[in-house]
Amino acid sequence: MMYLDYGQNMTRTRFRPLSFDLPKHLFPVAGVPMIQHLLEACVKVPDMKEILIIGFHQADEAINQFMSSIMKDYNINIRYLQEYTALGTAGGIYHFRDQIRSGDPEAFFVINGDVCGDFPLSHMVDFHSTLPKINLITVMGTEATRQQSMCYGCIVENKDTHEIMHYVEKPSTFVSTIINCGVYLFSLEVFQLLAAIFKQKHQEFYCGCHHFFSREDYFLDNSNKDCIHLEQEILAPLAGTGQMFVFQTSRWWSQVKTAGSAIYANRHYLELYHQTHPDWLAENDKDKPVIIGDVFIHPTALVHPTATLGPNVSVGKGVSIGEGVRIRESIILGNATIQDHTLVLHSIVGWNSVVGCWSRVEGTPCDPNPNKPFAKMENVPLFNSNGRLNPSITILVCSRWSEIVEMPFLKQFGAGFFSIMLSVGRFQQQKDVLCPPYFQDSKLLKTMMYYMFGGCSFTTCLADIGNCLQCCMTRF
Repeated sequence: MMYLDYGQNMTRTRFRPLSFDLPKHLFPVAGVPMIQHLLEACVKVPDMKEILIIGFHQADEAINQFMSSIMKDYNINIRYLQEYTALGTAGGIYHFRDQIRSGDPEAFFVINGDVCGDFPLSHMVDFHSTLPKINLITVMGTEATRQQSMCYGCIVENKDTHEIMHYVEKPSTFVSTIINCGVYLFSLEVFQLLAAIFKQKHQEFYCGCHHFFSREDYFLDNSNKDCIHLEQEILAPLAGTGQMFVFQTSRWWSQVKTAGSAIYANRHYLELYHQTHPDWLAENDKDKPVIIGDVFIHPTALVHPTATLGPNVSVGKGVSIGEGVRIRESIILGNATIQDHTLVLHSIVGWNSVVGCWSRVEGTPCDPNPNKPFAKMENVPLFNSNGRLNPSITILVCSRWSEIVEMPFLKQFGAGFFSIMLSVGRFQQQKDVLCPPYFQDSKLLKTMMYYMFGGCSFTTCLADIGNCLQCCMTRF
């Protein structure tokens, strides 16, 4: 049995604007939705009976189409169960406990939907089976740098027994370099613990204790009596009781929180295709484009033979790439058009976008520091500790982007971020929210930021993309 946490955070602000119309977990990385990489890792586990995808997203057409296609591809029963409200990272496990136990599994995996990597799940099952029967949870862990470890759940283990002696979620000071990968293997006895926590929260709620909130209660949403947080309410109390152990892996692991992290994950998944799907990687051949390194090209994409792609490029469904185009370290999403002699580096070109001839689209890589052992991808938050918006670059394209020369983005906003190109037509459909008067001038980037975090329309400020960008660079 495998339970996949589809995610609770409905805002997904760090992944905007890519997650406006498509759930982040369905965003294509290395040619397939992110969640499909997790499903593929699960179906390789011996005796895997069923996969449950549980989340708060409404089962729309995109999810239903994905579910039907994935079941045919992997020949395993996969169900999507929608929570009636956001239940936290463990509330859904207890709420759907009957569905999880219906197949009479010996144990079940729980995987966060925003992680990616080369997961040794079969080895984790073997490790779990050797532990004492009192063990309730086996946590997959990996090593990070001292500074980066404080951005994750930190694990202190007994080196001899691998028992977790102490667990702290995102500590303010250094605790351990071993971090939580968001992958767990649960014994069925964990439901007794979940039932006790559920009962206690209901008692506190109905006795009136819910009227008084601490700062921690506010962020954990403890006002919802059915909401259970795995990290704070289960893992932390279980540490040191002999009921929780850590399985360490040195394989590649990361989180997908931002556009930059999607580019990073794209590179590593393409590399894994050499082992899992070598036939998915493009090869050099007569009358075909020049391929450098690992490249995925969807069968419906049209790529001119004089184009050069790679390394680490994914080309989506229905994409058209013209003569003399050069693309490297990028993701080209469905139905995009890259016209002749265009250069695309370290970027994501959005659905239905058109990049004009002789254009240059370039982002700045923000990969982990290769000189630091165990360094992880930096998922920079939207706002810094001073409440200021962290720099990022997003280009919204009306119908075509041409004759736009390089502008001093990096000098204005700082380096280390990827560029994203999206078709403005997707935003023009937002007719229900109007742009405030003080944004109805040509300050494109300022209006864009307001839309991303407040929700306004671009219909009044994109008449001339080139003049608009030039203007905002001097006035933003």
